[in-house]
Amino acid sequence: MSALSARPTLEPVPEQPERVLVVVAHPDDIEYGTAAAVDVWTSAGVTVTYLLATRGEAGIDGIPPEQAAPLRAQEEVDGARKVGVEVVEFLDHQDGVVEYGLALRKGIAREIRRRRPDLVVGMSYDPVFAGGMTNQADHRAVGLALIDAVRDAGNRWIFRDLCDPTGPAADAGLEPWSGVAAVYLAAAEPPTHYVDVTGHLEPAVASLEAHAEYNRHLPEAFPKPRDLVTGILTGGAAAVGRPGVEHAVLFRRYPM
Repeated sequence: MSALSARPTLEPVPEQPERVLVVVAHPDDIEYGTAAAVDVWTSAGVTVTYLLATRGEAGIDGIPPEQAAPLRAQEEVDGARKVGVEVVEFLDHQDGVVEYGLALRKGIAREIRRRRPDLVVGMSYDPVFAGGMTNQADHRAVGLALIDAVRDAGNRWIFRDLCDPTGPAADAGLEPWSGVAAVYLAAAEPPTHYVDVTGHLEPAVASLEAHAEYNRHLPEAFPKPRDLVTGILTGGAAAVGRPGVEHAVLFRRYPM
């Protein structure tokens, strides 16, 4: 039996969420396919918010970080709006050298308590992405911290100051939240679930195209947003292998 035929059958994401929190390392991470699933949710009335660990300031070789940070943050806000997301928050860790640790876990746990999502979505923390590309250090740190922060958010004895009603205004009285049914990580191997995003290609492409300055500085040989997003979503549909599914986003589900 081939490795491909031995894969378990991919199943649709079973939850019907009311609130989804997407947590990634950089501007544009969500736009490589996941934004199509976001558009499915927001089109159905789901509230989706974004949390980014950095502002992507180290991501453009030709632009110094202090100039790139506000530019890339605005491109993320613009891209989010293309798929119905109005709230984009940043933790302001340093791009390229994000460290897994308590500060990162606490920042994510704080946002989980604030937003009280049913589902949390992120990116793989594996050393290698599905498809074989080596994963980047910031992605690995944020993906693993996300899994741990979901549990931290539900435990009042971890980061106890978040529950303190006399603490800083942004944090005061953030009661534990244990309502996250599952974490879904994109580009994780092997995928277990999918979102059928047939009919949502155009908003997903537009969300990546909104990163205009970032895309402009990529190597000439790098695929253009339409080709890249179409390829990712078409490949996802091929892995699903179900009639009528023309485009799909694949995730690995981590039940909580």
